[in-house]
Amino acid sequence: MARHVYPCPLRWSDMDAFGHVNNVTFLRYLEEARVDFMWRLAPGNGSDAFTGGVVVARHEIDYLKPLVHRHRPVTVETWVTEIGAAYLTVRYEIKDEDALYVRAATRIVPYDLDRGRPRRITPEEEKFLTEYLEPDPVKGAGTASGKAAGGTGEAGRREGAVTV
Repeated sequence: MARHVYPCPLRWSDMDAFGHVNNVTFLRYLEEARVDFMWRLAPGNGSDAFTGGVVVARHEIDYLKPLVHRHRPVTVETWVTEIGAAYLTVRYEIKDEDALYVRAATRIVPYDLDRGRPRRITPEEEKFLTEYLEPDPVKGAGTASGKAAGGTGEAGRREGAVTV
C-alpha cells in the first residue's frame, strides 16, 4: 500500500477575511494533488491511462482545523479506497507535521470525451490504482473491481465536521 504525497504551497490569495485558508481553496488543493497523482504519476511512459478524461461525481470534505498562511507547504496525501467497474474513490488528508486539517474523498468517473459518456476503468488503470488501494478509514476495507464495501460511512465522522 502506498500513498501519493504532494507538497502543496499556500498562496496569500488562499486566505479569506478571517485569516485562514478558504473552504473552497481546499478543493483546489485536492484537485492539484489528484491531477498530479492521475496524470503525472499514473502509469507514465506514453501510457494513455486516464487521458480520455474523468469527471468528479462527488466531493466530501471534513474540515478539522483552520489552516493559516505560512511559507512552507502542506502535505496532501492521496490514496484509493474503492475501485469499481466504472468509478473509483480517492481519499485525501491535508496535513503537516503538527496537525491534520482536512479529510476528504472524491468519487471519480472515467469519461469518454468523444462519446460524451462514462466509461469503464481499463485493466492498465486498475493495475495502477491497486498499488494505492488501502482500507477506507471511514467505511472499512478497501475494495476493488466492484466488490462491496462494509459500513455506512458515518462511523468515522467527527461531531461538527462539515460535509459538502
